[in-house]
Amino acid sequence: MALLKSPFPLTRWVCLVAIGLAGTAADASAQSLKDLYEAARGYDAVYLAARAQTESAQYRVEQVHALRRPSVGVTVSAGRQVSNNPASTARYTAANSVGPTLQGQQSLFNRQNDKTIQQADLSLDVARAQLRAAEQDLIVQVSQAYFDVLAARDTLAALQANQKAISEQLASAKRNFEVGTATITDTREAQARYDLSTAQVLAAENDLRVKQAALDQRVGRPAVDPRPLAVSATLPQQPLDVERWLRDAEAESPTVQQARVAYEVAKLETEKARAGHLPTVALTGSYGKARIDADTRIDSGVGQPIQRSAEGTRTDASIGLALTVPLYQGGAIQNRVKETVQLEEKARDDFDNARRSVALATRQAFLGVQSLRAQVSAYEAAEASSKLALEATQLGYRVGVRVNLDVLNAQAQLTTTQQTLAKARYDTLVNGLKLRQAAGVLMPADIDAVNALLVP
Repeated sequence: MALLKSPFPLTRWVCLVAIGLAGTAADASAQSLKDLYEAARGYDAVYLAARAQTESAQYRVEQVHALRRPSVGVTVSAGRQVSNNPASTARYTAANSVGPTLQGQQSLFNRQNDKTIQQADLSLDVARAQLRAAEQDLIVQVSQAYFDVLAARDTLAALQANQKAISEQLASAKRNFEVGTATITDTREAQARYDLSTAQVLAAENDLRVKQAALDQRVGRPAVDPRPLAVSATLPQQPLDVERWLRDAEAESPTVQQARVAYEVAKLETEKARAGHLPTVALTGSYGKARIDADTRIDSGVGQPIQRSAEGTRTDASIGLALTVPLYQGGAIQNRVKETVQLEEKARDDFDNARRSVALATRQAFLGVQSLRAQVSAYEAAEASSKLALEATQLGYRVGVRVNLDVLNAQAQLTTTQQTLAKARYDTLVNGLKLRQAAGVLMPADIDAVNALLVP
């Protein structure tokens, strides 16, 4: 029998062996999902911007709280006053003065300021909800990118194994054709499947590179090597009561919280507009000293005027209450109230829409997770059946009751089932996180449960 040349290129076998050895060497330095999430927390621009926004909101609130605190200022003035009055005995007076004046004011009653402060406090709640939403988005995005790489790796491995099996089947078909136990059709069918598998492997390699680049960019590290999911890993169970998830979403969802706070702010804006009719009361006070240097020319009535000069320090102090009552402002206050009432109605509608949207998203995520778990079980059974079917078909081919095409189809079915099973397992984990995100209860600690399923 002539020695057959393997249809699988030698260079590709060498590359696969090198990749396998490199992967084995890199296992020790592979990163877990938690490691990469912590790296992303210090790198992701969107999350860092949300954190900076929240920190700045605290200082903005303190600025508004200054409306309740006293304000104090110092004014330093210098001037010269000249008076020339022929009708007075002091026909001419010139005085120079220079000195500081300390002025202070404390608001005692200002309803608009009170409402503005309450709005500022609520704005801090909005910023915190936005930060929580950004954190949850980061968890889901890093997890999605992480398992996308693992899925792409599994797809490539399955396609490479399929290509190897097809190459063996192609070699077998050629041998059988040479000895006359098979037709040329078997060889051509195997060659066509092998060529197709080569194209699929090339596409899978490129897809892996794309997914790898996306993960590297997400966490800010080059050549990230994510740890694979353990073969014996049991997918975590999620609470089966959808009503519990809906209650959590109503109370914890950052989207609902932001809409709820926006509604509260709109109501306070209406109250603030109505307070435009109310008076304001403030305590005012001042204390000042001035250095006076004065020259006065006094008419004596009998001769030359008398020149007199004086200098000294003048002290002025005052304290009092300032009452301001708005009487008429051209209808601005009344129209402002009407405007805020309508804006309050809009905020309430937005709040209702947010609640309904989050409830729908939570229900859809819940059903999606349940469906994926059922699919995983079904694909696991299908994988076992496909392996048995392939073994039986290969045996039938060897004894002559099955043709080459049957073996190729069985091999393709097993490969497709394995790819789909791996993808379903990853999707179940990611969608479990998305369900918690939809309900607003996703926390960084939830990564630990997923991290425990990875290869140590």
